[in-house]
Amino acid sequence: MIKIFPFIFIILWSSAFITTKPIIDYSDPFSALAFRFLIVAIGFFLFCIYKKHQILIHKQYFLESFFSGVLFHGFYLGGVFFSISKGMPTGIAALIVTLQPILTNALSGPILNEKVSSKQWIGVFLGFIGAALVLGFDVGTNIPILGLIATVIALVAITSSTIWQKKISNNLPLPVSNMYQALGGFTLHLLIIIFFAKPYINFSQTFLIAMSHQIFLVSFGAFTILMYLIKNNSASKTVSIFFLIPATSALMAWIFLNESLTNLDILGFLITSIGVYIATRD
Repeated sequence: MIKIFPFIFIILWSSAFITTKPIIDYSDPFSALAFRFLIVAIGFFLFCIYKKHQILIHKQYFLESFFSGVLFHGFYLGGVFFSISKGMPTGIAALIVTLQPILTNALSGPILNEKVSSKQWIGVFLGFIGAALVLGFDVGTNIPILGLIATVIALVAITSSTIWQKKISNNLPLPVSNMYQALGGFTLHLLIIIFFAKPYINFSQTFLIAMSHQIFLVSFGAFTILMYLIKNNSASKTVSIFFLIPATSALMAWIFLNESLTNLDILGFLITSIGVYIATRD
């Protein structure tokens, strides 16, 4: 079962890109994310009570998990949602964030003392080339400056949170750690709403369906799998699977949204698959 976790993660995480736009259409990004992670935090809290996990933990463990959530659920997702709301083309935003495995590989050596082999580097660069072919560039597209800045912040945040999650010392049960991470994300988005943003949510049927998908399949499902993979594998190998997400998202959009799937997309998917295989095999 554990061996198929990366494949389950890829499918669940990729599906989030299909429901992000409907959420942004019916809310401001920070209100949507605050609502999402409040529900997620409550859900993990109830699960911890059910499983009789210890909720009150050492202050160090709390701060480590809380800060990880601020980075991942706060700055990363907030940056992506905000950039799209400002008109950043989804493909370009996804391509910038897809640089994460390259940054993680570069930093995991000096920070985590992980040995990144030449084979892994080859796989990572193949993965990025394949992802770039799938996502492509809209030549001549006007890129909003605020959207670009937000996307770069998201890239730095997801890279930092991955390395931080691997480095932290706590051995908390995943539901407890996930609860405090969700609380960290909720807190950051709430502060942004209070001081900077004008909160707005239209609880339409479309919004509720899209938000339910992101809460249950992505936050409860995919994120828990990701935390497990980071905890039990090297950071550099774990993040290499992210290269498969753009191609998988394109395939899902072709199946469910009747979007076109070109020969270039298929070639990119094949190159990415080869790259991820090279980067992750022992």
